[in-house]
Amino acid sequence: MPKTRVRDVMQEKIVTISAGERLSTVEDIMTLGRVRHMPVVHGGKLVGVVSERDLLRASLSSIHSSFGAEERRAFLHVVEISRVMSAPPVTIDPEASLQEAALIMAERKIGCLPVVDGEQLVGMLTETDILRHFAGVPPEGRP
Repeated sequence: MPKTRVRDVMQEKIVTISAGERLSTVEDIMTLGRVRHMPVVHGGKLVGVVSERDLLRASLSSIHSSFGAEERRAFLHVVEISRVMSAPPVTIDPEASLQEAALIMAERKIGCLPVVDGEQLVGMLTETDILRHFAGVPPEGRP
């Protein structure tokens, strides 16, 4: 039985964000697009990953609990993504096995892996993609 490759399960349609954007922008995109991880690019090159966890950590470390939603939003509007993103990103090759990807994610305690072919970002693999695969559910956007 052939091994499942990352290429077979990854999401190919991904939204990237620039390292110079503000946290409020990434929060809006994540909320509207219902995504938890976004690759961060600078000059077309992958430089990091920003996650919901990064946003939460930034909010908690910089805002006292007595602040309201308006103050939190103002804070997110002035902080650049590059200050809170995970960098350098842990990546994987599209030809790697899904088992290898799952092992990396478990060992590093991360929820996603940007998929790169050489230096080209070609997709994103999340823990949800892996769970869907093992549950027998086709990848989103595929028959």
